[in-house]
Amino acid sequence: MDLRIFTEPQQGATYDDLLRVARTTEAAGYDAFFRSDHYLKMGSADGLPGPTDAWITLAGLARETERIRLGTLVTAATFRHPGPLAISVAQVDQMSGGRVEFGLGTGWYDDEHTAYGLTLPPLKERFDRYAEQLAVITGLWKTPVGETFSYSGDYYTLADSPALPKPAQSPAPPVIIGGGGKKRTPALAAQYADEFNLPFVDAETALAQFQRVDAAAEAIGREPKEILRSVALVLAAGRDEAEVARRAAAIGRETDELRANGLAGTAAEIVDRIGQWREKTGITRLYLQVLDLSDLDHIEFVASEVAPQLD
Repeated sequence: MDLRIFTEPQQGATYDDLLRVARTTEAAGYDAFFRSDHYLKMGSADGLPGPTDAWITLAGLARETERIRLGTLVTAATFRHPGPLAISVAQVDQMSGGRVEFGLGTGWYDDEHTAYGLTLPPLKERFDRYAEQLAVITGLWKTPVGETFSYSGDYYTLADSPALPKPAQSPAPPVIIGGGGKKRTPALAAQYADEFNLPFVDAETALAQFQRVDAAAEAIGREPKEILRSVALVLAAGRDEAEVARRAAAIGRETDELRANGLAGTAAEIVDRIGQWREKTGITRLYLQVLDLSDLDHIEFVASEVAPQLD
């Protein structure tokens, strides 16, 4: 079971905060450090000092870490044109020595779009644009050096692109797709995804969606096992009930609710809960959503007390 740390810096974090968490993640032995890609805080958090750009952050971390994988859950297709985005991600992959994983989604958070002058099209158009972005970005990366890439879609047109630079990973960084859509999401995952992720759902919902992805893969002649299964769950772990309650309170949650909907409890409880998830859904990767970025002991505790029991 790969354990990855997943952060939500739009809730209030500087680059230095994220660097401390990423270095702790690496030193503690986790597989990866991921962050959201949002420009506006959610809920009652103040969001200070303001948002940090996901790919600028990851470029910095690429040079200040050595081993951990780096990526987004997930970059919004509404934020960037696919051509420049392919360049940015390829460059960060080069800067990291080939440690980038690329999560891409349609975009959904209306308020952050209006706050920063971005367009959030209707849902059907968002999916149409998303599908074209996946085609363009992966097409640019996979075009052999010395050849050109062209694409003509309803929303994006590229003519004789040199398709440079290339990412360090060949032919491309792993692509992560996720979400609960029952038709187009599984179809796009079958075509493009190396990993399918479901954030903050129950095991039964996750299993049903994983099965839809498997069916979509089989329908196009792809082996379903090529698409890794993962979930993201909010974390509140502790040595005893008091510590669990303190960590839940620090992020504005109740322990009983987190036990039901997230990953909360003592080390033994969390090991058991992860085992249940693995047995029910076949996941092999888990993103631990850490919301209190000042609590580095939380990250170290799970690495020392939970991770060794998951082999």
